[in-house]
Amino acid sequence: MPRSFEIVSESAATVEQIHAAFAREDYWLDRLAGDAASTLDSFSADADGVVEVLITQHLGHQILPSVVANFVPGDMKLLYRETWQPDADGGVRGESHVSASGGLGSSRAENYLTASGAASQLRSTGKVIVKIPLVGSKLEKSISESLANSIPATLRYTTTWIAEHG
Repeated sequence: MPRSFEIVSESAATVEQIHAAFAREDYWLDRLAGDAASTLDSFSADADGVVEVLITQHLGHQILPSVVANFVPGDMKLLYRETWQPDADGGVRGESHVSASGGLGSSRAENYLTASGAASQLRSTGKVIVKIPLVGSKLEKSISESLANSIPATLRYTTTWIAEHG
């Protein structure tokens, strides 16, 4: 059964600053720096402010939890697609999709970046689905809890990156 999540994060950076960072390829390369398992496969940003990023994360069989490794014959890949675009209200809407190789699971999130005074707020709502018998719901819970930490951490990283790169 899919597990839903809602995560709210705050940033001292403005909506415009965060969206401008997302529209820079060097931001994404810096964000992945030090993660030898992840590659930036595609990046595009158009004149209308629409940003699309494709990332692959390669997870070696030896680092997978044993419960997952039993269902995966080799290494696992997570295919990650993220899009962002300005909306009519002055905010930025995004979507994040992650799918695991072999059809073992996926996640999808709707992201809304809006002004909060002179700063901004990111609201992410979505679902995690793991298609592994008997343990899927436990893994969905674990992944959702991980997202509750990683989404705010990524926004903190972005805020710091903006301060360092203007």
